[in-house]
Amino acid sequence: IEDCLAKKMEITVSEAEKRTGRNAMNIQETYTAYLIETRAVESQSEGQCAPVDSLWRRYSEFELLRNYLSVTYPHIVVPPLPEKRADFVWHKLSADNMDPDFVERRRIGLENFLLRVASHPVLCQDKIFYAFLTQEGGWKEMVNETGFQLKADSRLKALNATFRVKNPDKRFTELKHYSDELQSVISHLLRVRARVADRLYGVYKVHGNYGRVFSEWSAIEKEMGDGLQSAGHHMDVYAASIDDILEEEEHYADQLKEYLFYAEALRAVCRKHELMQYDLEMAAQDLTSKKQQCEELATGTVRTFSLKGMTSKLFGQETPEQREAKIKVLEEQIQEGEEQLKSKNLEGRDFVKSAWADIERFKEQKNHDLKEALISYAVMQISMCKKGIQVWTNAKECFSKM
Repeated sequence: IEDCLAKKMEITVSEAEKRTGRNAMNIQETYTAYLIETRAVESQSEGQCAPVDSLWRRYSEFELLRNYLSVTYPHIVVPPLPEKRADFVWHKLSADNMDPDFVERRRIGLENFLLRVASHPVLCQDKIFYAFLTQEGGWKEMVNETGFQLKADSRLKALNATFRVKNPDKRFTELKHYSDELQSVISHLLRVRARVADRLYGVYKVHGNYGRVFSEWSAIEKEMGDGLQSAGHHMDVYAASIDDILEEEEHYADQLKEYLFYAEALRAVCRKHELMQYDLEMAAQDLTSKKQQCEELATGTVRTFSLKGMTSKLFGQETPEQREAKIKVLEEQIQEGEEQLKSKNLEGRDFVKSAWADIERFKEQKNHDLKEALISYAVMQISMCKKGIQVWTNAKECFSKM
């Protein structure tokens, strides 16, 4: 971790800008571009002010980077991107992906994604990731030259492996349950948070109404006028603070959403392992079948019903030369199959070892991040309750002076 890019380079997504351009279909579209700024840390420690490099990237380019990382490092729980369109939105807030507040939260999310990758012990060393941060042009061509799309497994193939693996690894089956549970618990937390936000909004609006009533009342009262106006002012200030609080609440919701999307990254690692296990089982099955064929040809006995066996019975046996030639081909295929099986077993063991190390790292990170986010959320709620008590304490003083 000491060698990771995050220690050597400051990375920020400092700005978001609405732009208009033409897409691949030559249709005009409006999109958001994000300004990535990087600065070397080393020269700063030497007392010099390092120059800032900056370039603009679209959300679709962040998606391309993440897809490349997911395919190239299948054993790694690749950090997720922030949502493209708002989900689990509290109904009083905009779900428009061009809404300034949403764009700002997505800017923070994209910066967090880059910092997560830059802090990862393996991903931070990727040359394509470094080019994404530092090279304005030619970056997409570099990605496409890796041919990562050809390595990507189709959904259908992955689904087929899921249902046809005979000996699934218990640890990865448990990991799937873990990711499902993580997704379920965080979805529930997000729904509860939206209900809490709704209730809070109602409480603050009631205080706004109190403020208006006290202000109007103060206009028709001579002796109590000043006290009522002061009490109304306290209520108005409290009611007006709701917008900032809800924006802060959305920030905590985004921290939860990151782990909602991490659940899918965990499942992607499980799918890759299932595919490898399925390939291994198919190779082992094919090898067993060839060994049996070889044995049958060598002994002249057919243990299983086959079309070839029926044909030889109907149209006569093969000559010894033909049989020898077939045995020789099969023996070569068996040798090749054994080497292939050995290689697949080795590859599978390496995958499990690397994947498990990264999953343990992820779990540690998750426990730390969620604990911190939920404590901060609780502290915010407590401070809001204290403000509410203070408002009514101030109002009480106003009333007692009347």
